[in-house]
Amino acid sequence: MIRSRRSATAAALALGAVATAVLGFAAPASAHVTVNPKEATQGSYGRFAFRVPNESDTASTTKVEVVLPENAPVGSVSTMPVPGWTVAVERRKLDQPVEVHGSQLTEVVSKLTWTAATDAGVKPGQFQEFPVSLGPLPTVDTMVFKTLQTYSDGNVQRWIEEPVAGAEEPESPAPVLTLAAAAPSGAPTPAAANAGNAASADEDDDDAEGSGLAVGLGVAGLAAGLGGLALGGLAFARTRREPTRKS
Repeated sequence: MIRSRRSATAAALALGAVATAVLGFAAPASAHVTVNPKEATQGSYGRFAFRVPNESDTASTTKVEVVLPENAPVGSVSTMPVPGWTVAVERRKLDQPVEVHGSQLTEVVSKLTWTAATDAGVKPGQFQEFPVSLGPLPTVDTMVFKTLQTYSDGNVQRWIEEPVAGAEEPESPAPVLTLAAAAPSGAPTPAAANAGNAASADEDDDDAEGSGLAVGLGVAGLAAGLGGLALGGLAFARTRREPTRKS
């Protein structure tokens, strides 16, 4: 009996080891810096947040540097205050101006650096979001934001690897924003199409109500006419039955 139990235990351990080796259950995938939301539309404006998790067991994240892609300049970049953090904005000159609201911009934001005040860093087991407003978004398929994450012990995590189509995710991927092409000018949006359908349905309902009302009035008029004709016939018949009085 004891020997059979030992055999069952050994078999279970062996199966667990095989599952770990084959399926990769030994350790969960590490978190990395991301931009949220991850999708937007070219030419639009949006609020995005760089989400920075702390992966160290002993140190805090004290600085986050986000580099905006050179091949996708953005005319308007603004940051939201993060309690306990200050932000420094770096700019660069453009070879080709960018038009924003009719104005030609010759320089754009190139880098954002958030630095934590004393004891305001991202502690182990926590994450912090750094919101920004961007727009108009450029006419490119993706925006890659290479990011550096500095810890209180001096270690720097470089989230700078760009994704490759068809390949596995890199070990230290950079945050990526995917941009979809804007709808053609004049093309109805789904909301507008639904509104048009609703308007057509309302018009059909109004027409149906109007037709029903007309039919109802016609029937009422016919009934009234028949009633008057019947009353007239009765009156005529009564006069025929009454004798003529002599004077």
